[in-house]
Amino acid sequence: MRILGIDPGYAIVGFGILEAEGGRAQLLGCGAINTPAGVPMPRRLLQIQEDMETLIREFSPEVMAIEELFFNTNVTTGIGVAQARGVILASAARLGVSIFEYTPSQVKQAVVGYGKAEKRQVMDMTKRLLHLQAVPKPDDAADAVAIALCHARSHTSRLSGYL
Repeated sequence: MRILGIDPGYAIVGFGILEAEGGRAQLLGCGAINTPAGVPMPRRLLQIQEDMETLIREFSPEVMAIEELFFNTNVTTGIGVAQARGVILASAARLGVSIFEYTPSQVKQAVVGYGKAEKRQVMDMTKRLLHLQAVPKPDDAADAVAIALCHARSHTSRLSGYL
């Protein structure tokens, strides 16, 4: 199964693509979609949509694993991330990719075995489980790879995805 992991954002959207089969996973690629500061939000969202659709067409994932939205104290940033996340979900749905959503605690539990693990623990286990030389860069890409790995390790216990 080919999994596209997404760490949503509007300045940076992290992505990671895994091929998972029989309890093993291999990283096929990772990176980030960057939108420049100072560009109006509608233009940034359009760029995210175009880049997401290019990514989906290029790698043909069967599923997308995306982090659920987490609001901290900065509501303004959360609103922008929510808008970008909506564009990402719509792009995947339009191209027929099944969508699975995971909380940060679910990602930590699946990758590390502890739902309150620290970020560095998640990154170290991601590196180890995928037999990588180094943690993927930038951090948004590393987070996306961990989200994809979460799905690879836990999808059999999920009853169904969305769409």
